[in-house]
Amino acid sequence: NSVDNFILKQNYPNPFNPSTKISWQSPVGSWQTLIIYDILGNEVVRLLDEYKAAGNYEIEFNVAQISNLVLTSGIYFYRLKAEDYLQTKKMILLK
Repeated sequence: NSVDNFILKQNYPNPFNPSTKISWQSPVGSWQTLIIYDILGNEVVRLLDEYKAAGNYEIEFNVAQISNLVLTSGIYFYRLKAEDYLQTKKMILLK
């Protein structure tokens, strides 16, 4: 599979409880960050902050497995930054 451009996919399932998967593709190797934000724009958790080669990726966001993380039901955002690419998508946590 050749990867031609950056794509951040919608998380699945959405709404979720307690876990969801976030997928994306990167056409070039670069430093990539994937951060979850609350509705006020506060950083909740940094899921990824490292160099990734070009390719397709998937990461699981499991609220129950992150110690000291207590989230209420509501809207959250996840943002992927890689090189000049910046994309944000919305997800819903239902408890």
